[in-house]
Amino acid sequence: MIAVIVNFISIIIGSIIGIFLKNGIPKKVKESVFSGLALCVLYIGISGSLKTNNVLTLIISIVIGTILGELIDIDKHITSLGNLIESKFKTKGGKISEGFVTSSLLFCVGAMAIVGSLEAGLDGNYKTLFAKSVIDGVSAIIFSSSLGIGVMISSVSVLVYQGAITLGAVFLKSVLTSSVIADMTGIGSLLIIGLALNMLNITKIKIANLLPSVFMPIFAYIIYTNFHRFLSYIPFLTL
Repeated sequence: MIAVIVNFISIIIGSIIGIFLKNGIPKKVKESVFSGLALCVLYIGISGSLKTNNVLTLIISIVIGTILGELIDIDKHITSLGNLIESKFKTKGGKISEGFVTSSLLFCVGAMAIVGSLEAGLDGNYKTLFAKSVIDGVSAIIFSSSLGIGVMISSVSVLVYQGAITLGAVFLKSVLTSSVIADMTGIGSLLIIGLALNMLNITKIKIANLLPSVFMPIFAYIIYTNFHRFLSYIPFLTL
């Protein structure tokens, strides 16, 4: 959990710096930098999505995960939480909610968030999360200069999300094979692509409703192994 806490703190520090720099950066520059970051996010997403070779698992996971996400309507709940936070601060412009939602998704659904948290939980390897902390800290500076304090508040999402994955990895060690992790990484990266397109105002995909897709490979592996074990008990199928 040490690396998760470091990541949490790095976003807070980066956000504070960005908020202080907010008035010192011209609007035109902030918009251009934001677009540039969106392109970087797009590149990261494309690179990560190519790490999985199991396209069928990816498609099924996206379909089932999206159905679950839509039924729960995760996007609505996250946006409502962002709006609630914004109402408490009573600021104008609607940037707190946008900053909270966008940053929470950006910091949480990427490959580094998933793989780094799994490595921390499985092997006590913090290198990926430490690297992510640096990247998130720098990103927080830029995002908070445009989107304000909502970016800082998103650090709580990172703490909860990555903390849950890190702790969960300890209990799911037997099913978190390299193939499952690769599939989870690929799906997470695919969501990052969608987020980048949203940031560029090309699409308006409800990325939050796709989040369950990231964890579908775990269930797919459990179902497959148990089904295979079940078949092994049927004599005429093992002949």
